[in-house]
Amino acid sequence: MATIKQEDLIQSVADALQFISYYHPPDFIRAMREAWEVEESAAAKAALTQVLVNSRMCAIGKRPICQDTGIVNVFIAVGMEVQWDAEMSLEDMINDGVRRGYTHPDNVLRGSVLSDPDGARANTKDNTPAVIHPKIVPGDTVEIEVAAKGGGSEAKAKFAMLNPSDDVVEWVLSVVPTMGAGWCPPGLLGVGIGGTPEKAMLLAKESLMEPIDMHELQARGPKDHYEEMRLELFEKVNALGIGAQGLGGLTTVLDVKVKDYPTHAANKPVAVIPNCSATRHVHFTLDGSGPAEFAPPDLSEWPDIEFEMGDDVKRVNLDELTPEYMQTLNAGDTLLLSGKMLTGRDAAHKKIIDLLDKGEPLPVDFTNRFIYYVGPVDPVREEVVGPAGPTTATRMDKFTRRMLEETGLAGMIGKAERGPTAIEAIRDGKAVYMIAVGGAAYLVAKAITKSTLLAFPELGMEAIYEFEVKDMPVTVAVDATGESVHIVGPKIWSQKIANRIEATQV
Repeated sequence: MATIKQEDLIQSVADALQFISYYHPPDFIRAMREAWEVEESAAAKAALTQVLVNSRMCAIGKRPICQDTGIVNVFIAVGMEVQWDAEMSLEDMINDGVRRGYTHPDNVLRGSVLSDPDGARANTKDNTPAVIHPKIVPGDTVEIEVAAKGGGSEAKAKFAMLNPSDDVVEWVLSVVPTMGAGWCPPGLLGVGIGGTPEKAMLLAKESLMEPIDMHELQARGPKDHYEEMRLELFEKVNALGIGAQGLGGLTTVLDVKVKDYPTHAANKPVAVIPNCSATRHVHFTLDGSGPAEFAPPDLSEWPDIEFEMGDDVKRVNLDELTPEYMQTLNAGDTLLLSGKMLTGRDAAHKKIIDLLDKGEPLPVDFTNRFIYYVGPVDPVREEVVGPAGPTTATRMDKFTRRMLEETGLAGMIGKAERGPTAIEAIRDGKAVYMIAVGGAAYLVAKAITKSTLLAFPELGMEAIYEFEVKDMPVTVAVDATGESVHIVGPKIWSQKIANRIEATQV
């Protein structure tokens, strides 16, 4: 009979969260490496390169893979014979571990959890509480899976109550294109089928914790209906041509996982949840012998590559931008940005719009400036800023026209596609939208040479800062004519893939 000490659980959770903040799981690294090796789309390959280089940098520097260090998910199975040497509840012990893990002074992680979600939306400061799924099982150990799930991928979760005769594959293929690129593909798709609505969602989330084994499944062949479904979805989702960061390419998903549960005769609940290119989770066991220990991946798992810009790169001085120059930039252009830019996300945009509505002066002059949609991790040691990758730009779509028309803003930098409303505003304002690579936050941060707080300090990581950057890599995603690489790229690559499939069937 094992006795689990309170401190052992708390410290194990804290150590696990630190560990997964800077180490990708080895199976994920291998799958990304394989995707990089076969990718033929230049834009997608460049994005994959940045993700892999960033991943290795984080493994060496022990800093977060992504600035969105996630909302903590914990699956914990407690053996019925376990004894506890503890005064706190199971939930309180786990949350104390989260608190300790996210406030570690050597690697501070971003607090992204807000209380009162439909009200004050106040940051809890330490990323508590976690989302905890406990169960009691036979045995005398405690099995724990800890994951840190980014908001961009969580936002793309889909659910439907299908009719019993409806086709699950058909439904999944109908919703994946609507997910856009905000979940930072390539990653995994978790599919949950059956039970009740909440059970289907839980199944989908649980499936994302399983090892990546698609190539093994392809080699040995399916054993049942659900493995057939995995293979079919893997092939057909990749045939959509969405590609890395939604730029168009051969790999959109690295694996597809499916879990099922018995359901009511009248129902077929189905859920899909994606995991992004900052996939982070780890499993450990407590048996009473002390806290868990975590072995880092071997650095040889990563490909020996460096991020280098191509010969067609354009260097842009943000401090000397003119409307005329902006119109020479084309969707798909690769740029290196230097100079000063502003930062701001949802909360800052809402405050700006409120000031405009009231006719009050703005705290920052946006004239001919670019705004970077980012909420960085706090810096440690000699850092100017912590990992500072982009956030999903579509959340700012509803603010875009007024920002361009009423503040003099010249353009924006974020991740993923823009919706029709934003694209129209960009075209009408002859502005430009650029993307940085989601999942390459530490790499981006290395280009930031100075950070100055300008406005809304109460918003924490969502405040408006001025960044000075040197050779920050971006791609023009929407140009002044309204052309979008996120529309054009997948169309081109889905057709190329379709042509190849057709050629093999002749």
